[in-house]
Amino acid sequence: MKLVTTPEAVEYVRERGGTLFVWSEQALSYTGQLTYLEASTESPSAWREFRPMRGDAFELFVDFGGRDLPDELHVGVFGRRKKRLRAFWNGCSFAREAPTT
Repeated sequence: MKLVTTPEAVEYVRERGGTLFVWSEQALSYTGQLTYLEASTESPSAWREFRPMRGDAFELFVDFGGRDLPDELHVGVFGRRKKRLRAFWNGCSFAREAPTT
């Protein structure tokens, strides 16, 4: 997995302790089940099973819920008044679950 970050994201994470947590969440939509990523400099909960990953600029821990790792994990900072980390799976903000037959 290749980690792609903006300079602003690296600075944001370093200013808040140097650790980034990225995990997947699921939601239902009218098109089916969607998987999207959340990112934070604080661990969201103790019950998640984060895997440490190699990161050059900061510590990275991921929990993709048993899914394969993406080819690329993109991380950026968005927002003018309230800055917020965003993570993208292979450049996409969400992934549609494959239909079961």
